[in-house]
Amino acid sequence: MRKSTFILPVVVVLVTLGMSSLFIVDEREKALVLQFGRVVSVKEEPGLAFKIPLIQQVVRYDDRILSRDVQPLEVTPLDDRRLVVDAFARYRIVDVTRFRQAVGAGGISAAEARLDSILRAKTREILGSVTSGDILSSDRAALMARIRNGAVIEAQALGLDIVDVRLKATDLPSQNLAATFDRMRAEREREATDERARGNEAAQRVRAQADRTKVELVSDAKREAEIIRGEADAERSGIYAEAFGKDPEFFEFYRSLTAYSRSLLGSNSSMVITPDSEFFNYLKSPTGVAPKAE
Repeated sequence: MRKSTFILPVVVVLVTLGMSSLFIVDEREKALVLQFGRVVSVKEEPGLAFKIPLIQQVVRYDDRILSRDVQPLEVTPLDDRRLVVDAFARYRIVDVTRFRQAVGAGGISAAEARLDSILRAKTREILGSVTSGDILSSDRAALMARIRNGAVIEAQALGLDIVDVRLKATDLPSQNLAATFDRMRAEREREATDERARGNEAAQRVRAQADRTKVELVSDAKREAEIIRGEADAERSGIYAEAFGKDPEFFEFYRSLTAYSRSLLGSNSSMVITPDSEFFNYLKSPTGVAPKAE
C-alpha cells in the first residue's frame, strides 16, 4: 500500500511532464521554441514536436498570407493636387526567428504597426514623384509595383515578405471636393455656352440661307408667272383681234353687253348720260342691231 501510494503520484507527474513536453504544429502556422526568451528551435513542418517542460515555451505564428489595410493618407503629387490614398497590402511571415527578434513579444500587432510606417513612407515617396494624372491613369499598376518593391527590402528586416500592394481608392480631400466640383461645373457651363453660341451661329446661317432661297424661289416664281400671264394676255389679245377681224359688228355687240352688265349692277345703279349717247344704241334698237352713224 505504501509503495503504490508513492508510485502513483510519480506516474501522474511523469505523465503530466510527458504531455506538456509534446505540442502539435498546425500546417497553417509556424512555431518557435523559446527558452528564457531565447529562440532555441524553429518548427515549420506540421506534426508533433517536443520541448522541455517548464523551461521552454512555444510561440505560434500564422504561416498564411495576411492582409493589412493601411490608414488613408494624403499625398501631394508633382502637380500639387493633393489626393487621399487608401491602400492595403498582403504579406507573409517568412522568417519567424527574425520576426521574433524584430518585434519581440508584440507579435503581429507590433509588426503591422511598423509595416504601416513602411508602406505609408513608400506610398508618399512614389506617388509624390509623379503627377495626379499618372496616379489616376492605367499607370497606377506600375506605381503599385514600385511601392511594393520599395517596401520589400525594409520589410525583410522584420522577417516579412510583402506579396502585393494595392491602391483601393484615390480621392480628393473632402475640403477640396466642393471647389473641384464648382470648377468642373463652371467648365461644363462654359463649354455648354460655347456649344449654344456655335449652334445659334449655325442656325442663323441656315436661316439666312433658307430666307435667301425663299426670296429667290418666290422671285423666280413671280417672274415666270408674269411671263406666263403676259404670254396669256398676248394670246388673248390675239384671239380677240382675230375674232374682231372676222365679225366686227358681233364683237361690238359683245363689248356693249359686257359694258351693260358691268354698269347696271345692283338695284341702286344710277347713270347720268344723254339719251342719244352711243352707249344705248343696242338698247334703243328693236332688232338688236345698232344703227349706223350717218
